[in-house]
Amino acid sequence: MLRDSPALLGRAALLADIDVRLAAGGGVTLYGPPGIGKSALLDAVTEQAAARGELILRLRPARGERTLAYAGIADLVRQVPPDVVASLAPAARTALAALRQGRPPRTGGPALARRLLLPALLTQSARGSAVLLVLDDAQWLDPESAALIAFAMRRRPGPRIRAVAAERRPDRAGHRRAARLVPAPVTEIAVPPLTPDDLTAVLEARGLPCRTASRLHRASAGNPFLALALGSTSADGPAWRPAPLPEAARDLARELLSGLGAEVRATLLVAALATDPTVTLLLRAGRDDADRELRLAAAAGVVEVTGEAIRFTPPLIGQVLVEETAAGDRAATHAALAGAALDPLDALRHRALRSARPDATVARRLAGAANQCVARGADRTAAEFYLLAADRAPHQLTAERLDWLVAAARTALTGGSPALAGRAAEAVIAADAPAGHRVRARVVLIDLAGQALGEMGEMFAAALAEAGDDPALLAPVRLRLIWQAMITGEPDRAAAEALSTAAIAHRAGDTTSEAMALSGLAQIQRMRGEPEWRDSLARALALPASPAPDWLHYGPHYMAARFALIDDRLDEARAELLRLLAVAEHDRIGEARVEVLRSLSEVATRAGRCREALRYAHRAVQAAQDAGLSPGPTWYTAAVAELAGGSLAAAAGFARRGIRASEQEGDNLYLRRNLHALGQAGLRSGETRAGVAALRRLRDLEAEAGNSDPMIVRWHADLAVGLAALGEHVEAAETLAHARKAAERLGSSPALAGYLDRATAVVHSESGQADSAVELSTAAAQLFEQLRQPVEQGHALLVAGGAERRRRRYAAARLLIGAALAIFMSADARPWAEETERALARTEGSLAPEQGLTSTELRIAQLVRDGASNREIASRLYLSVKTVEATLTRVYRKLGVRSRTQLSSRLQAVDGGPFPEPTSPA
Repeated sequence: MLRDSPALLGRAALLADIDVRLAAGGGVTLYGPPGIGKSALLDAVTEQAAARGELILRLRPARGERTLAYAGIADLVRQVPPDVVASLAPAARTALAALRQGRPPRTGGPALARRLLLPALLTQSARGSAVLLVLDDAQWLDPESAALIAFAMRRRPGPRIRAVAAERRPDRAGHRRAARLVPAPVTEIAVPPLTPDDLTAVLEARGLPCRTASRLHRASAGNPFLALALGSTSADGPAWRPAPLPEAARDLARELLSGLGAEVRATLLVAALATDPTVTLLLRAGRDDADRELRLAAAAGVVEVTGEAIRFTPPLIGQVLVEETAAGDRAATHAALAGAALDPLDALRHRALRSARPDATVARRLAGAANQCVARGADRTAAEFYLLAADRAPHQLTAERLDWLVAAARTALTGGSPALAGRAAEAVIAADAPAGHRVRARVVLIDLAGQALGEMGEMFAAALAEAGDDPALLAPVRLRLIWQAMITGEPDRAAAEALSTAAIAHRAGDTTSEAMALSGLAQIQRMRGEPEWRDSLARALALPASPAPDWLHYGPHYMAARFALIDDRLDEARAELLRLLAVAEHDRIGEARVEVLRSLSEVATRAGRCREALRYAHRAVQAAQDAGLSPGPTWYTAAVAELAGGSLAAAAGFARRGIRASEQEGDNLYLRRNLHALGQAGLRSGETRAGVAALRRLRDLEAEAGNSDPMIVRWHADLAVGLAALGEHVEAAETLAHARKAAERLGSSPALAGYLDRATAVVHSESGQADSAVELSTAAAQLFEQLRQPVEQGHALLVAGGAERRRRRYAAARLLIGAALAIFMSADARPWAEETERALARTEGSLAPEQGLTSTELRIAQLVRDGASNREIASRLYLSVKTVEATLTRVYRKLGVRSRTQLSSRLQAVDGGPFPEPTSPA
């Protein structure tokens, strides 16, 4: 259906609002810039009305029809059914015949008939069925047709006649024509830009990778048509290399600018060329009427003015305006901005931009300005000055030019400007530069790849060849090979690279790279279950390393905090992460800040501060979007936080998108973690088989990667719970035994024993061993209480309550489940609290016939009660018919019945549903 079209992703609420408004009577008008999705919404409204059997009269005039008198009304009356035409009076039919040919009757009486024609047509049409008038691109409707339609709408056509119209923007006088073309009362709706998440879904539906979403959202200002146009030219290229602006995007920008006068465009040119455009700056640059001209531009949807700040929406409008302005006009505008600048460096920049001629004096002055910016931490501005210096450098400054380009690449990277960094780095590689310069430029391009390091094989090979035997050049390249191998799931290669890099960095005297290599080695050893990780981390912490803020998350102190989190030393982890966050806030790239925020969210989740966990998680998601980073890791963190304190549906959504993003980028590390989150969401929402499938895939991926520490990604207990719910008790027991064996070998923290004991309790409960289930789950609850992990404690009490219920000890079950509910509510663990409330209500309201049944037995019994055959039950539960028959025999024996009829009768007395399945850890 059209309502499920990718064009309507993110528009469900808006479409529902339109439906409600139309159903209430009157008319709806939609406003928004070209490409925002108005036509897609009208298509969906039309489809729904057609499904109800309504008569649809639709107009979509083209720009050229604006000057064709009665073109719109002629198109409209051609759509009227013949029986309606036959019922008209003779004068009206004469007027109709003329309008169908696109010409009006001449004068006098026929003119009156013409005015009354449309009301008559609508009234007659509405007698057979409801009528929906749909007007798209109302700004191109010819004035004569608009007048006739407006007259008909003023005649109050009745509740069976509704209308919806779409228009781009008000005219220059601020009038909205579309509001006059629909009946009163009129509801005006501005179609908003898509959110980053919704735009990601639209891009994915069209085959574009997740990693482009943040960049395209900024470039398009959330306009789906523009995002898809930009994405079609940039999806295959690196993020730092600006793709040619597609002609469709240029046309859209030209159209938005075309409705503005010359003076408004001149003011916008000043804003487009300014570094940080403000209203005051425009006034200082000689645009005396800037306030009024900016209001006109804002009304046309070209800019947004917030206080003093001016921002083009979308940003490419400024780019197109600059590119299509004559060089002389640009030079004059730069001269005006140079005179208006209060900062001497900004004035220097604009003076340099007046001319592109090589000039050694100007080039050295620009490089000096760049050095000043570096000294005060303004890396992005420094990069712009270094690039300007390189562009203005004459032939005799070739060596300095290459130095400036390398400096521009690095400062643009640390300043959070990937386009500038990529441009400078590629200029170095294209030139006949020394090996050291080329290696440093290639390292910048490798860093710009983010999580997609698996795609940088050729770049790594070239950098290694150019580095030769120089340890100072080799160390940074080898360091990044460690991270590539970890992301692509090659732990053996990663460990070898880490050992090699540490040795090379030691020879070069590069203690920072040595410490990061040893930190990476410790992480790999921990993932593989090798106790040597402690020695590797201790060696890294002992080195005098000082990673820059943007490398903080690869350093030993961050790794120590991560290991404290893994080992459930939550207070220690939180204290160190908060200290690191103060440093990471200075990270211009954003990756270190994102990683620290993610870790703080995970600590808060485990410590039972669910609201704090959500806050940190969503800050991390926003920071990753702002920095254009790979979304897979932050979507995983958001999924974990949502599982604890948000909603299961949101958690599943984040996890699915995280899986897709990780698959696209070859990031096996976060593919596994997102699979874990998706598996948990499936188990807890009742989609047990889907949850188990996700966890089995995770298990297989970990086996391929050689990971064996069950504390890092704690999936073993979850998989065992899901398998038990499906009746796969042997595989569930084997999964738990494997995890216990690994834990004994590694000396894992006590928390792992709590997870495994709780899962074992679920398996025992599902197998009819309720006594041991109560004992194990109660002990797990006590352990989690000692570890101050309330969500895990509450979960263990919930499992214990379920086991007590199966022992028919209802008072004890209610006590345990009530205690779990109090814990979840105190921790703001909303999904857990909702699940526990349902469990408590069902425990208090359920009757004896279902007591003593496992969840699988109860599901089969209820399906029998509902009239399902054994074969239908087997198909629905993905079991064999023999398994259903054997289970049903056990149900008969437990409930003391002999037939399906007796079983149904016994279950009819049950008030409430089954006790919910014990579920996976948060």
